[in-house]
Amino acid sequence: MSLLRVAGRPMLASMFVVGGLNSLRSPGDVAPLAEPVVRPLADRVSVLPDSTEQLVRLNGAAQVVGGVLLGLGRFPRLSALALAATLVPTTLAGHRFWEAREGADRTQQAIHFMKNVSMLGGLLIAADDTGAAPSLLWRGRHAARGVRRDAGLVRRSVRATARPAAAAGGLKARLGACRSGR
Repeated sequence: MSLLRVAGRPMLASMFVVGGLNSLRSPGDVAPLAEPVVRPLADRVSVLPDSTEQLVRLNGAAQVVGGVLLGLGRFPRLSALALAATLVPTTLAGHRFWEAREGADRTQQAIHFMKNVSMLGGLLIAADDTGAAPSLLWRGRHAARGVRRDAGLVRRSVRATARPAAAAGGLKARLGACRSGR
């Protein structure tokens, strides 16, 4: 594993661990901000809890677990995708700069929104990073290509040897018929 991955993954994950712990400890601080995003989401997805505070805690728990896994390099692609999934509603709930009225508050919210968009980009890159090992998709395609190549070699060798073998068999049959006196 490269030094960049060893250092970069925990750095990227740190914000999620800290933010997730804050959401777990005091969901009431974030719940009023999350309400405009949580309500439509909870109405559409029946398996989600109805309580905004419970959803904030659930999101925080997912961020802590995903952040720890990403920071440790365990299931890094899956944990990066999970963190990306939690970041979208967090960003839409917490940094609604388009609704802010004052100039300074609007600017701060826009900066935080773009910071989260940047973190989302980093998570997507981390989710695509195979750690210098081929992905399962690549390995499957590579194996299929090898099987096709081998099948082509077998087909060509069968074609190359079939005619001479048939001719030799026919000649042997004729010689055998001549010897038996037919």
